[in-house]
Amino acid sequence: MLHVGLDLCRTRLDVHVLDEAGARVAVTSASPDAGGLVSLADRLAGFGQPVRAAIESMNGARFVHDQLELAGWEVEIADAQRVKGLAPLACKTDRIDAWVLAELSRRDLVPAIWLPTPGVRAERERARFRLHLVRHRVALKNRVHAALLAFGHPCPVSDLFGVAGRKLLATLGLPEPWAGTMAASLYLIDELDTQVEACERELRKLGADHPYVPLLTSAPGIGWVLGYTIAAEIGDITRFASPAKLCGYTGLCPAVYQSGGKDHRGPLAKNGPKYLRWALIEAATNAAHHPAYRDRYQRTKTRLGKQRGAKVARVDIARKLAEAVWYMLTRHQPFAPAGAPGSALAS
Repeated sequence: MLHVGLDLCRTRLDVHVLDEAGARVAVTSASPDAGGLVSLADRLAGFGQPVRAAIESMNGARFVHDQLELAGWEVEIADAQRVKGLAPLACKTDRIDAWVLAELSRRDLVPAIWLPTPGVRAERERARFRLHLVRHRVALKNRVHAALLAFGHPCPVSDLFGVAGRKLLATLGLPEPWAGTMAASLYLIDELDTQVEACERELRKLGADHPYVPLLTSAPGIGWVLGYTIAAEIGDITRFASPAKLCGYTGLCPAVYQSGGKDHRGPLAKNGPKYLRWALIEAATNAAHHPAYRDRYQRTKTRLGKQRGAKVARVDIARKLAEAVWYMLTRHQPFAPAGAPGSALAS
């Protein structure tokens, strides 16, 4: 078997090929597009051996993975941080990185990550694109509010972008160029409203048939948009052996530094999908007022004080929600507070 290390950049794919004994077979490069990958596969096919490859996780790595697997290769995507921990280098170049990945593949030490199926990738893209549009809309609305403050105009209405708010904006008479940027911002907000509504209609339609979303929406703080986002980011719940594993994947657990008798807990690890963290924190904001979590939230908030109590308490509730999500999805049962009887879980 040949072991291939692949180091990807925008314009080039560096390739290092080793045999089973660790001898160098080839050092080359290829274009990271469909044609270049087909050409690379054809070149290595001339050796007449099966090929196992490793590439670091980054944007574009999944495309390389898919194309080379179609050519008959076995390809693993490696966690970039764990590769750095396994093979710290005094000198780092693209060619050396490719050699390191080939050597890890030969020694069967590739810290491979879970690769979502095309269906899960599509679900993630839909949920993430909606969030992308919403963030642009929020930025534009903030810009409109800032323009009002800059010219001393109060905002007496609860929704500046509702009917009453639009009438107020039409009577302001701002000077140029602020009047032009205000009009452009309002136009873009209306366009984004249309696009977000279309995304949400699609998510609602697809979420109705999703095996996880109806269960997730039974939990406090999780609506159908957050439910779809959480389901897409988790993918297959069976890859998490316990609630603690899922909590670790969310990145909502503190980093741990241990040495000798010292045990220091640092800031949040943030080592999972940021969209899953965002969804759980958003859900926790509302779940903190639910009877199942309200007392715990208030105790943590009071214990830690005004400066950081609310933030830490919200993260704590988000972790508890992640644990509840694991139980709901593995048991195929809707949410029930801790200690609820089995009949309540099955209802």
